[in-house]
Amino acid sequence: MSYAAPLKDMLFNIEHIARIDQVAQLPGFEEAGLDTAQAVLEECARLNEGVIAPLNFEGDKNPSFWKDGQVTTTPGFKDAYRQYAEGGWQGLQHPVDFGGQGLPKTIGAACGEILNSANMSLALCPLLTDGAIEALLTAAGDDLKATYLDKLVSGQWTGTMNLTEPQAGSDLAAVRTRAEPQPDGTYKIFGTKIFITYGEHDMADNIVHLVLARVTGAPEGVKGISLFVVPKFLVNADGSLGARNDVHCVSIEHKMGIKASPTAVLQYGDHGGATGYLVGEENRGLEYMFIMMNAARYAVGVQGIAIAERAYQKAVAYARERVQSRPVDGSFTTAAPIIHHADVKRMLMTMRAATEGCRAMASVAAAAYDAAHHHPDADVRKQNATFYEFLVPLVKGYSTEMSLEIT
Repeated sequence: MSYAAPLKDMLFNIEHIARIDQVAQLPGFEEAGLDTAQAVLEECARLNEGVIAPLNFEGDKNPSFWKDGQVTTTPGFKDAYRQYAEGGWQGLQHPVDFGGQGLPKTIGAACGEILNSANMSLALCPLLTDGAIEALLTAAGDDLKATYLDKLVSGQWTGTMNLTEPQAGSDLAAVRTRAEPQPDGTYKIFGTKIFITYGEHDMADNIVHLVLARVTGAPEGVKGISLFVVPKFLVNADGSLGARNDVHCVSIEHKMGIKASPTAVLQYGDHGGATGYLVGEENRGLEYMFIMMNAARYAVGVQGIAIAERAYQKAVAYARERVQSRPVDGSFTTAAPIIHHADVKRMLMTMRAATEGCRAMASVAAAAYDAAHHHPDADVRKQNATFYEFLVPLVKGYSTEMSLEIT
C-alpha cells in the first residue's frame, strides 16, 4: 500500500492551532505564511510519496550491510537521499547564513513527519544531521561553523551523535573515550562508541561525528566530559576533503524494525589517534550534547506520530478490503468489508484520534519553539521557551507510547 501524507490535517493544525499567521509576523519568517506552508508540504509529499516511501519495504528485504569496514545502504537509498539533499530539505529550518531556507519549525516539523512516515530507516540520517547542526550553531566557534555547517546544512555531509560506549550504556559518567591535546590545538581521540546511527554509510561524501570524550586530566564523572568534532575525512583549508581520519566502523547491528538504518560500532584511534576539534570549552561537552538530545527528543516524538499515521493508513486500507461476516446493525445482508463493523470503526477512529491529537500537540510545540527563538520581546521569548520545554517530554514520551499502542 502506498503512503499518502495527511496534508489536510497538517495544514489545519498549522493554520488554526499553531497559528501560522502569528508565526509569519516574527522577524525572519515574514514569507512563511499559510501559502508557503501549503506549497512546501505539497512538494515534500510529492518527493516522499513518489521516491522515498516506495523504498521502505526494500529496506526490510535488503537492509544495509557491512563489509571490510564499509557500509552499503539499501539499493535506492543513495539516490533518494541525493534528491532529498538537492531539494534543500536538510536545510529547511536552518539559518540562511549557512545555506538553509530559514523556515519555521512549525513547517519543518510537518515535513519531518512526512519523511518518517514514508521511510523511517532513511529519515534517521537527516534527523542526526539536524542535531549536529543545532549543537554546532549553539556551541561551536566560528572556525568550526565555517568549516562544517554549510556542508551539513546542504546535506552534502551528514552528522552523528556519539555518546554510548560498551561499558557505559546510558551512564555517561562512565565514558572512557579519551582526548589527548596536541600542540596545534587539535586533539587525538581514542575509544569505542556503539549504537551510532548512520555512523558509516555510502550516501554522503563525509560524515561529521560529534563525540563525547574525556580530556587527559579532566575531572571524573560528567563534569569532565568534552565534545569534539571528528570527521570521517579531514577537511583541507580550502574546504576540500583530505586524508581519511582514524575512525573506522568495525560492525553494524542486526536489528528488528528499522533494519535499513545502519547502527555502527565505531573505533577511534587504532592507528595513532583520530583527529578531533574541540567544540566550545573543555568539560562542557554534556551541556552541548544535550542541545542535540533535546532536538532529538522532539524529533523522536514526531517519529512516533509518523509511524502511527502509517499504521493507521494500512489498517484502513486492510479494513476496506477484508470481507468478514454481516454487520450487527443490519446494514448489510451479506458478509461485508470489516470497516462496516462497529467495533472495527471504533478501533480505527481511536487510532486516528490519538494520532491527530499528538500531531496537534507537536504542531503547537513547534510554534512555541519559533516564538522562543524569534519573537522580538524577551519576555515572550522566555514564556514560549518555557512552554516548549514543558511540551517536549510530552511530545516525545506520550507520542511514542501512543505509537506503540496504535501500531
